[in-house]
Amino acid sequence: MAGKGGKGLLAAKTTSANKDKDKDKKRPVSRSSRAGIQFPVGRIHRHLKSRASTNGRVGATAAVYLASILEYLTAEVLELAGNASKDLKVKRITPRHH
Repeated sequence: MAGKGGKGLLAAKTTSANKDKDKDKKRPVSRSSRAGIQFPVGRIHRHLKSRASTNGRVGATAAVYLASILEYLTAEVLELAGNASKDLKVKRITPRHH
């Protein structure tokens, strides 16, 4: 049986040794938490791949870099808006279109 995914001829039976291995498995860790950022790296990577002109090939670190840039810019804008609302003694940040 060639290829990926098939069980093949040597299918493993569930024994106590396999159950111990299941306990030792690590929990999945998101790429956002690995990078230490709040923005969704996986979602940004998916959107980059869908809009890429190079046959959907996007480097793994490109999404992390873009997510960190977006997070930084968002934090800067929110910081300025928060300072302005504090100066105006307002508790809510609202958009103003001029």
